[in-house]
Amino acid sequence: MFNPQYKITNKIVSLLTAITEAKAVIERAKLLPKHELRLRRQALIRMTHSSTAIEGNMLNTRQVEALLADKKIDAPARDIFEVKNYLNALKYIQQVVGKKQVIDEKTILTIHKLVTADTLPKEQSGFYRKSAVYVVKRRSGFPDEVVYTGPLAEKVPGLMEDLIEWIGESGERDIHPIIVAGIVHQELAAIHPFSDGNGRTVRALATFILYDRGYDFRKLFALEDYYNKDRAKYYEAINIGKTYEERKTDFTPWLQYFVEGFKQEIDSVKEKILSLSLKKIDAKIQSRIYLDKDQMQILEFLDQVGKITVQDVVDILHCPKRTAQFHLQKLKKLGTIKLIGKGPSSAYVLA
Repeated sequence: MFNPQYKITNKIVSLLTAITEAKAVIERAKLLPKHELRLRRQALIRMTHSSTAIEGNMLNTRQVEALLADKKIDAPARDIFEVKNYLNALKYIQQVVGKKQVIDEKTILTIHKLVTADTLPKEQSGFYRKSAVYVVKRRSGFPDEVVYTGPLAEKVPGLMEDLIEWIGESGERDIHPIIVAGIVHQELAAIHPFSDGNGRTVRALATFILYDRGYDFRKLFALEDYYNKDRAKYYEAINIGKTYEERKTDFTPWLQYFVEGFKQEIDSVKEKILSLSLKKIDAKIQSRIYLDKDQMQILEFLDQVGKITVQDVVDILHCPKRTAQFHLQKLKKLGTIKLIGKGPSSAYVLA
């Protein structure tokens, strides 16, 4: 049974309190739909760029943005696959969270399969490793150095089962979502359950947990940016020792690093929100301009796929057809979307 050892220090309490206060500010702020969509898109780009860059991907943010818009770029095929894969994994996470599905083994394996599509053999993508795994530090002019050895392959399924069980129990025990995400991040990295793509899967899963437990901050944050700004510090913080069996079992130092980084990112989000939000505005104008969570979800889906139908909205929001039509009509009146086609082939696109 996985039973992580850690202490909620005064520093961690202070950081979590500050994050909670910032969360309230971010959730209350009124943003024009076009501003919120832009910030969400920027967060998606930053998350993808930073998480893949940590693993050596050479694409820059403009190239990642182009791939998000389905544009062609001149770059190595593997780099392109890695970026597209991470974008697909993040989209999958949003879909699963929207359906309120529990985090289970299938979910984690699906994330890994999406992250490693076309970069790993099919028998390894979405499956636990069957052999030993090592984290190697490459040194120019010197032999490679093995800095970490994962647990034996035959132990991986059991270790993952224990971790997944703890994730479920952590919700029942009201463990803070940020603490849960941090612990899962380090423990999954330590198990190293896959032959490749562990880091990207770990970071995507941590985001999944935060989204799933109500700490999505309107999907405007990119914690991966914090890791990528100082990779050496990230690797030093997440390091648990030479082998899984001899690992450091106290999660406290890592959690302090993880929570501190989260606060820095959320403070940045809050500053952006406050600079764009309009606090003093007539209530009648607010009701016409600002959208509720469901309407923002419609726009986010539309921004990703290009067009949407009434039935798509019914499926996304799990709502009656009449409610779906109401949301679409409001967005249409605001000039945010427009109708194309007629009859059964009609759909809506961004105006």
